[in-house]
Amino acid sequence: MRVVPLAAESLGVRSMATFVQAGHVRILIDPGATLAPSRYGLPPADEEWEALRRANDRISAYAQQADLVFVSHYHEDHFRSEPAGYAGRLAVLKDPRRMVQGLQARRALELWKALEGRARVESADGWRRREAPVSLEVSAPLAHGLEGTTLGYVVALTVVDEAERERFVFASDVQGPLSPVVAAWLVRQRPTLLYLSGVPSYVEREIGPDVVRRGIEHLRRVIDATGCRVILDHHALRDARWRDRCEALLATGRVTTAAGHLGVAEAALEASRHRLWAGARKPTARVGGARATMARTRPPRSGDRSVKGGIAE
Repeated sequence: MRVVPLAAESLGVRSMATFVQAGHVRILIDPGATLAPSRYGLPPADEEWEALRRANDRISAYAQQADLVFVSHYHEDHFRSEPAGYAGRLAVLKDPRRMVQGLQARRALELWKALEGRARVESADGWRRREAPVSLEVSAPLAHGLEGTTLGYVVALTVVDEAERERFVFASDVQGPLSPVVAAWLVRQRPTLLYLSGVPSYVEREIGPDVVRRGIEHLRRVIDATGCRVILDHHALRDARWRDRCEALLATGRVTTAAGHLGVAEAALEASRHRLWAGARKPTARVGGARATMARTRPPRSGDRSVKGGIAE
């Protein structure tokens, strides 16, 4: 089985876009990429715009190879709204009528409508398919972090290659996992390789240190119970001190980032945004109480996605 992270925080953008090839099955997972509109009171730096351009180029290139596109939920760093990337393919997408609310529900319905007649669209929730020696299975909705928050729910994908005895679980934004229910589900899946977002310690003031601690403990228990390798990225790497916070996980020797999985240098640009702007003109100035953007904050070039994805995403 081949697992290729295409975009991630450790690669400079908000994303978990991934390509998986298991036997003859080729899957593009969560093909979105965005930048945080503001971090440390600063807009994206030029290095982040360039990383976003490269990320979108990789996602578009691998989309051409995919037979199936999977979307775990409708935060904008996890899917593309343009139909072209799904056209002519099987699109297995989080059900817009089940445990989806607010902006996510609207985005979901808009995407499903846009894909009518352009792709074969099926509800992901509880979806299964087997084409020996490969089987695919999607979870019921799992908490995006803690149960009962406005962040909603995601669905996770398990890819099993029986010939290679590999079980890859893509659990997107379970954030730790913070939920003990999600942690128990992950253990039952018996992954050999697990990819998930990690604890959102960069918003510890909002969620509390006990929640962060429990999320780390939950993942440690998953590793101890299954012996799996873990790709930990996304929310965790928005904290500049993530290695200190996740020291107990890294000490297992089983945990790496998307960049580490690829064998390339980590470039967590959002967490370093204050450093990226150091020595440059301040990107914003206050004029009469309003914020005025300076020249170095450029708009998206052709091919860039909009700058979206706040704390909730």
